[in-house]
Amino acid sequence: MQIDLIHFTPWASLAGGALIGLSAGLLILLGARIAGIAGIIGGLVQGAADRQWRYLFVLGILLSPLVWQLFAPLPALQMVSNPLGLVIAGLLVGIGTRYANGCTSGHGICGLSRFSVRSLAAVLSFMSAGFATVFVIKHVL
Repeated sequence: MQIDLIHFTPWASLAGGALIGLSAGLLILLGARIAGIAGIIGGLVQGAADRQWRYLFVLGILLSPLVWQLFAPLPALQMVSNPLGLVIAGLLVGIGTRYANGCTSGHGICGLSRFSVRSLAAVLSFMSAGFATVFVIKHVL
């Protein structure tokens, strides 16, 4: 295995991970809410009574690339699939989040940090499925 040193960004990745952890921690400490994106957006779609913080959270996600541009250029956007593949992938992720009662952020960041066994099972399941999918697409097909 070789590391692509041209695209290797450990400091930017560390900063991004720290900011995600900080925002998830602040949300649970200050608002007693889990930073699971599927649940946050699901609450907006279903018309939850506590929509204000959900709108602000999604707005923060959408505005974060603009803030990042103040410090460093954004990486080039690369489309690695055709539109049909993206639609199918999006539908499969949506179905998976419904079956798992949460998404990668809810289970992987918030659930694992709370030592949730259910989140551990979900993370192991979707990471295994992701590894298998990449292997099949890159090495079998």
